[in-house]
Amino acid sequence: MSDIGTMANEVGALLKARGETIAIAESSAGGLIAAALLAVPGASAYFKGGGTVYTGDAKRILIDVPAAQMETHRPATEAHALDLARAAAARLDADWGIGETGAAGPTGNRYGDPAGHSALGVWGPKELAAIVNTGAEDRYHNMVAFAAAAINLLKRCLED
Repeated sequence: MSDIGTMANEVGALLKARGETIAIAESSAGGLIAAALLAVPGASAYFKGGGTVYTGDAKRILIDVPAAQMETHRPATEAHALDLARAAAARLDADWGIGETGAAGPTGNRYGDPAGHSALGVWGPKELAAIVNTGAEDRYHNMVAFAAAAINLLKRCLED
């Protein structure tokens, strides 16, 4: 099992043991966070749903992030990642939310962040945000790294 698979397994076990649920709103990870968590047998006990919210329209329509809030916190920041996490959890009535937003590559985003930059947020009984910078331009490598970092951030919250 890969590192991301091992972490997802551990997170799934923690969520099940706590009787808690998760919802995902990811952008540059492209659905890999949700896929890793869903690959765990018994995921239906904790996984409420998720979406790849790659555009502003997707964020508004799928997880109901208010336009005013999107104007306050620009994408690819910790504050915006927390907004996504909060909105996903609220939209799907989950105990926890993960938000991810960044620049997978091979180039940076229109906000000036380089390829390999991602902002992550976990919202729930504990709130935590982080920035990941891989320094790499490889899109797939970055997407996997973003997903692994997001699952690890949730794991840290669940273990505290």
